[in-house]
Amino acid sequence: MLQLKKLHKEYKTGDLIQVALNDVSLNLRDNEFVAILGPSGSGKTTLLNIIGGLDRYDSGDLIINGISTKKYTDRDWDSYRNHTIGFVFQSYNLIPHQTILANVELALTISGVPSAERKRRATEALEKVGLGNQLHKHPGEMSGGQMQRVAIARALVNNPDILLADEPTGALDSETSIQVMELLKEVARDRLVVMVTHNPELAERYATRIVKLRDGVIRSDSRPYDPEAGELAPPVHKNMGRSSMSMGTALHLSFNNLRTKLARTLLTSFAGSIGIIGIALILALSNGVNGYIADVEQNTLSEYPLQILSGGMDLTSLFAPPSKSDAGDGGDGTDTVTVRQLVAKMVSGLTSNDLTALKAYLESEDCTIREDATSIEYSYGVTPQIYRLDGDGIRQVNPDNTLSALGISSSSSTNDMMSSMMNTSVFSALPEEPALYQSQYEVRAGRWPERYNECVVVLDSSGSITDYALYAMGLRDSAELDKMVQQFAQNQEVDVPVDDRTYTLDDFMGLKFKLVEAADKYVYDEDYGLWKDKSDDEAFMQDLVERSEDLVVVGVVQPMAGASAAMLTSGIAYSSELPAHVIEYAQNSLIVQQQLEDPFTNVFTGEEFG
Repeated sequence: MLQLKKLHKEYKTGDLIQVALNDVSLNLRDNEFVAILGPSGSGKTTLLNIIGGLDRYDSGDLIINGISTKKYTDRDWDSYRNHTIGFVFQSYNLIPHQTILANVELALTISGVPSAERKRRATEALEKVGLGNQLHKHPGEMSGGQMQRVAIARALVNNPDILLADEPTGALDSETSIQVMELLKEVARDRLVVMVTHNPELAERYATRIVKLRDGVIRSDSRPYDPEAGELAPPVHKNMGRSSMSMGTALHLSFNNLRTKLARTLLTSFAGSIGIIGIALILALSNGVNGYIADVEQNTLSEYPLQILSGGMDLTSLFAPPSKSDAGDGGDGTDTVTVRQLVAKMVSGLTSNDLTALKAYLESEDCTIREDATSIEYSYGVTPQIYRLDGDGIRQVNPDNTLSALGISSSSSTNDMMSSMMNTSVFSALPEEPALYQSQYEVRAGRWPERYNECVVVLDSSGSITDYALYAMGLRDSAELDKMVQQFAQNQEVDVPVDDRTYTLDDFMGLKFKLVEAADKYVYDEDYGLWKDKSDDEAFMQDLVERSEDLVVVGVVQPMAGASAAMLTSGIAYSSELPAHVIEYAQNSLIVQQQLEDPFTNVFTGEEFG
């Protein structure tokens, strides 16, 4: 007798808990045909799997002939399935290259039954299901109903106490389904048959007992069984026999499978060996070449990325030799002086690129450049206004106009060719794509910036940094630099300071600058209704800088040893998010909004633009 006592089973997926069986109790007789009905998700298959030992219950007990399975190990469950349970599946699960006799013998082979005994018992089982004259056929030569009969024979060959059938007629036509049901009804005369089905008509016609499940609970039982207390002994823990396959049996089965199709096995092994060796060689070669090419491309484009600027110039016009049209009628040894069209060609060579249209194309579906590019980034010529508290005063370090007296630009714009060539700024923006540069650098201290108000100090490949950057950071006295520039501009002898000291990484970590928003330099005059530029008001700028947001150094990086290219410029690199923050802040400022409301009137003069 099979007893189910308050079986509970639930499945957990994250925070979701799905109860499949909710304290199900059921007593099943030794020989009856039980049909379990219910909608999808009611717990039918879960109940069948637990009875068959394919799934484990969370609580309760499964008792078979007085033996409790509550403390069963995996080995105990293997013995239980091999000696007590026979399975009939909807999909048959037959081995296609073996005969039906060999398929049925397989269950006995696993149990270690001798060859002669296996063949005798398998033949008897097939005769019981009406296939005694088709022992040497293969599954592919049989109909669906015949294959299901083979599956039933395989389930019965070990003489199990319980036969479990999961939708045995689901893949069969009506006539064949009736034949299979008649066979299961006959089998149920001397053992317990438990069948899960969606066909209530077949269940009512052939089953001796119908149990209906819904939401993991038994809703009805057409023929309940409640044995008297005296009939039941207390359940005990007990193993049901040996179920492991010997090593010799396993090797024998493997050899038979290979021998069944020996020619194909040899050809497959030979072809597979050639294919594996060939693929390995090709992959090794291609990976090596691709890796070398990718490394060269990355190093080259990291140091020399492709840039499209707002303006360009044909530099070849400056070096081109004079043409006959330039010489005119002179140049023949007479006293005539000819004219070379240098300025005209240089000016005519200046071009202006439509970056708006280019950006629209790059972001359209017609553009395929992104498939071959690591990253496409845009620069809007935004220069963050960065200051440093210098003693009791302030000093603007970006853009830094310290060298303007020498005719050297400090603009950080990258949209113009000349400004990008003459840029001497200590500060620069990191690319948006970290993969472009982080693999080339070693983090000597701290980390890479993670927010818009963070930056890193970038050393050169030798681990050094320029004195000009040290002046900008405040680690050297800015008055020294101002004095040298003034002396040079006045054609005096320059007093070069001698400073042999070195700096530690901790000297750079935590350095703070002040981020001043450009719109905050302007104040609205209520009397005149105009905006005034207060950048020349020392007291105003001192207070503004002190109140401004900090820009903090959070790391120190250096090119890795052996790196053939370094994308970043030595100095201070701020996050790519900083220019976007400056743009957004300006967009939301009152002065910009007022100018946008009336684009034809100058907010500083109140007059229309020329």
